Amino acid sequence: MDLRELLEGVKDNNLDIEDALLKLKNLPYEDLGYANIDHHREIRNGYPEVIYCEGKSDEHILGIIEKMNEKGSNILGTRCRKETFDKVKEVYNHAEYEALSKILKIQNHDIVNVGKGKVLVVTGGTSDMSVADEAYYTCKFLGNEVDKIYDVGVAGIHRLLNRIPALQEARVIIAVAGMEGALPSVLGGLVDVPVIAVPTSVGYGANFGGLSALLTMLNSCASGISVVNIDNGFGAGYLAAMINKLK
Repeated sequence: MDLRELLEGVKDNNLDIEDALLKLKNLPYEDLGYANIDHHREIRNGYPEVIYCEGKSDEHILGIIEKMNEKGSNILGTRCRKETFDKVKEVYNHAEYEALSKILKIQNHDIVNVGKGKVLVVTGGTSDMSVADEAYYTCKFLGNEVDKIYDVGVAGIHRLLNRIPALQEARVIIAVAGMEGALPSVLGGLVDVPVIAVPTSVGYGANFGGLSALLTMLNSCASGISVVNIDNGFGAGYLAAMINKLK
């Protein structure tokens, strides 16, 4: 039950004041001992809390999902182990899993398309796909039309130049690249929309686990580029969704 439903229930005499007070007690956040679930985040930020599964036990993840599910929230989990998903699936048979990106999804109500245009996810190579898919499914889950163009890096730049019409149709572009991380700079010089750069940890030793790509993107000479952390596809997808719903 969300805040609007609760208020309407009291107004229509379908919910007495004592029951309403009890529900309000846990509405802002709910203390589970190991986690404080922020049930008001969707009211404040427009999107519900997302579960970062890495480092959490299966029991804790299931406990968080249970409480969010009681509120009727759509549930998104990132960096979710397949073994964890299998346990979730036993309880919530409508749960879905994207294996490459390790995204867990539970859709309890229709996802409304709140985006004002198309978000495009572009990668330098196929090795960047897991991070790119995390951005893709995050942005799509948050109510956006999202498309992909993969493996069009600067080593064969003609592949990217052949896709200029598709690039120019996008309202926001997410550029995912490892190695030297030059892709966002090239894209920034071709389009008139925001480019969100995502450095990946793909590369040989001197790549320093993605640090070289991160520094390249931070030092881009092209304008209109923002940069998220290494391998942070979720952060890029979330930011793109926020930009895309602006009027």
